Amino acid sequence: MFILVTYDIKNDKRRLKVANELKNYGERVQYSVFECLPDAKRNEEMRRKLAELIDETEDSVRFYDLCATCIGQVEIFGMGELTEDEECWII
Repeated sequence: MFILVTYDIKNDKRRLKVANELKNYGERVQYSVFECLPDAKRNEEMRRKLAELIDETEDSVRFYDLCATCIGQVEIFGMGELTEDEECWII
């Protein structure tokens, strides 16, 4: 499962907590964007933990679940590579 997680957090302390939590699930590809590859259990855990960290009246976290076809159409200009599942081999 490939999930793009983006966030807009008003408070600096909350923003840092959200970013640090997301590091447990994926790679930061921009300041407020992470590419995550959690299994179903970790996906549920990630969403629950992030929901606990934010203030829903001020903050926003968005999850974009990308299918294999969508991932194959990702274009990157400039630095960086698409996050890949280290447990998968493409032959």
